[in-house]
Amino acid sequence: MGDSRRAVMGRPREFDTDQALESAMRVFWARGYEAASLAELTAAMGITKTSMYAAFGNKEELFRKALQRYGAGPAAYAMRALGEPTARAVAVAFLRGAVRTTTPPGGPTGCLTVQGALASSDDGRPVHDLLVDWRNDAGVRLEERFRRAVAEGDLPPGADPRRLARFIMTMGFGVAVQAANGLGPAELDEIVDTALLAWPS
Repeated sequence: MGDSRRAVMGRPREFDTDQALESAMRVFWARGYEAASLAELTAAMGITKTSMYAAFGNKEELFRKALQRYGAGPAAYAMRALGEPTARAVAVAFLRGAVRTTTPPGGPTGCLTVQGALASSDDGRPVHDLLVDWRNDAGVRLEERFRRAVAEGDLPPGADPRRLARFIMTMGFGVAVQAANGLGPAELDEIVDTALLAWPS
């Protein structure tokens, strides 16, 4: 019996966990955390609820893993932007990245971190707080990068790094909302062009 049990427990999963997580991420991205039902998630993932719990944990844990995937994949533009040589280039890369990520061909529009917790019941509060922290962290990183730009003389001495970071974050998330409303890349790029007219010189 021991050998039989080990054989069952050691049997590889009959689904691709990476692809299943990708599918879950796209459901959360399109529907938000609370609106995405377990039935909808498991149908998209092509697995049973039992398999989902075994591989990913409960719904909240699945969302956390999906958010990590989103941050390392579609939303990786935010971290890449910080490596640009000038503060203006950082802002451009961040906002253009937001446009591309929120309007993927054939994919969900908008931003997972914005749409993920549009509703916030008591059950969804931990996810809401997680996303607030995620967005705030991005803002802090932008502010730190702009502080460095001031210190290096890339931004004028009177520039306010915190205000600039909040401006870029607000514009980035505004792009996401407009993308969810149906605006396409060309229209959103025009909005970015207008926003950049306010960049300090």
